[in-house]
Amino acid sequence: MPVERAPSTAAARETRPALAPSVILRYDRIRRAELLLMPERAVLLSPEGGRILRLCDGRRTVADIIAALAADFPDAPLERDVPEFIARVRTEGWLT
Repeated sequence: MPVERAPSTAAARETRPALAPSVILRYDRIRRAELLLMPERAVLLSPEGGRILRLCDGRRTVADIIAALAADFPDAPLERDVPEFIARVRTEGWLT
């Protein structure tokens, strides 16, 4: 059986992540937090995680998402953190 490899950094930056069809991203006003809602499960997101996932609309590439966040977080290690977060969320099955 062939071993699946993670896409190269350049290839990963060109992917266009989107929420999986069974996942809904919703802002909870009572908790003042973003929630991922799935069948029989809800995940409370950090403010940063919610912000990244709001940009995962299937149109923007990972590079576009990093660029959008860089305007507000110029000193953050976005080149490393955003692709790692997206890969982790994709592994959970929350992104396509």
